[in-house]
Amino acid sequence: MPEPGQVLVRNEAVGVNFIDVYYRDGTYPSELPFIPGQEAAGTVVAAGGDVTGFAPGDTVAYATHRGAYTQLATVPEAGLVPVPQGVTARDAAAVLLQGLAAHYLTHDTYPVAAGDTVVVLAAAGGLGRLLVQLAAHRGATVIAVVSSAEKEKVALEAGARHTLRYEGFGARVRELTGGAGANVVYDSVGAATFEDSLTALGRRGMLVLCGASSGPVPPLDTGLLRSGGSLYVTRPTLGDHVAGSQELRARSAEVFALLAAGAIRPLVSCELPLEQAAEAHRMLADRATTGKLLLLP
Repeated sequence: MPEPGQVLVRNEAVGVNFIDVYYRDGTYPSELPFIPGQEAAGTVVAAGGDVTGFAPGDTVAYATHRGAYTQLATVPEAGLVPVPQGVTARDAAAVLLQGLAAHYLTHDTYPVAAGDTVVVLAAAGGLGRLLVQLAAHRGATVIAVVSSAEKEKVALEAGARHTLRYEGFGARVRELTGGAGANVVYDSVGAATFEDSLTALGRRGMLVLCGASSGPVPPLDTGLLRSGGSLYVTRPTLGDHVAGSQELRARSAEVFALLAAGAIRPLVSCELPLEQAAEAHRMLADRATTGKLLLLP
């Protein structure tokens, strides 16, 4: 039985995210040993004695509690969110963590508005595709940066107006915008794209570093921000935007509402058995995926 304040969840689907790779390879430090994964959805099996918000049989999801690569997970009640009727556990696992991230990045970090020009890197990936959808939903012109023709199609279907390849994309954004540059660049690649991302920005533009799949960016010469047009650079994290259970559930409800309305549409590119988690990490690291990877316990 779970302890007070805890809920035992039978995972039906586990979301695989690049943050899992960061914890595994030591980019993000963690005490050892640990179980990877922090996103899953499933059914409540049992609840601790003082748990009031969930009961056996409820469909729930979580995205901020590590240890998801399991059949059964004990999760603090404060870290669980209810999955509304009409949303399957697989859809919840496919959208929750990256949906929460895409939501705060487009609503809080830089509140995307109609008429903005938004650049999204890795735009066919799980987070990138959701960023494209939400930015387009909010009325922005989205420029997607991708690595292949197949990924161009994914980005365009998600709502991108233009697609670019990585080489020299900063100058190409300038060309597409008549020299004005972008209002915001969402860069989840990091070291390999940092300079082009800064080049792509217009006056008072914001570079949002939301990942580092190619490694961390180099130390920043703040003079580049001045000469680039009074630019902003930020490196936000999910934990600061779902700081308590109330904020987590409120933002999750907004994500699920956007899902129900069709504003965001999950794309599950691959489902693997849980025992093939290592292969899932290899696929992510090789950038061999579009959309979302799920593990099925």
